[in-house]
Amino acid sequence: MKFEAVFVASFPSVDNLPGDSRAEIALIGRSNVGKSSLINAIADRRQLAKTSSTPGKTRLLNYFLVNGEFYLVDMPGYGFAKQAKSERFEWAKIAEKYFLDRDQLRAVGVLIDGRHIGLESDLTALRWFVETERPFFVVMTKCDKVKQSEIADHKKFLKSMIPQALGVFAVSSTKGKGLSELRKFIVESAISRNREAP
Repeated sequence: MKFEAVFVASFPSVDNLPGDSRAEIALIGRSNVGKSSLINAIADRRQLAKTSSTPGKTRLLNYFLVNGEFYLVDMPGYGFAKQAKSERFEWAKIAEKYFLDRDQLRAVGVLIDGRHIGLESDLTALRWFVETERPFFVVMTKCDKVKQSEIADHKKFLKSMIPQALGVFAVSSTKGKGLSELRKFIVESAISRNREAP
């Protein structure tokens, strides 16, 4: 599946985001869950998205144009305790406005550490997407560090708890596990949902 991505720009708020009608697929998750690493892996480019071992590194909405057709949006992580409360509150307002008001947004990928299923911050995020009826899918990251039996159990748990999810994917950015399936899903979702958009 073709997945050619180029970095476009970073935005501190939703006021000056790209004004074209291209579909957008956003990725969000706890700080240090591996969003940037995943973007690099599915695009097969090592330094496309900047990675860091320091949680909370991503503070902007980073836009990547994929195949010249749609945007992949790397969003700041949630749950980083060392951030000031005012900073976390400000980010929450930006995220909520983006998720609720952005017409170009077609789906949100919620990234969850495959080793730690059921964290309250992740469950809170998933419940919010269900309650607001925003289309979303779940990506379990770092699954090379989890036994296959555990991955199967985690998938079963997530699918039973949030049947509204468009899909649940188990991936490893370092080993390449599950990337082709996720890549195909993102591209097809963006294109099909773009056609369905008013």
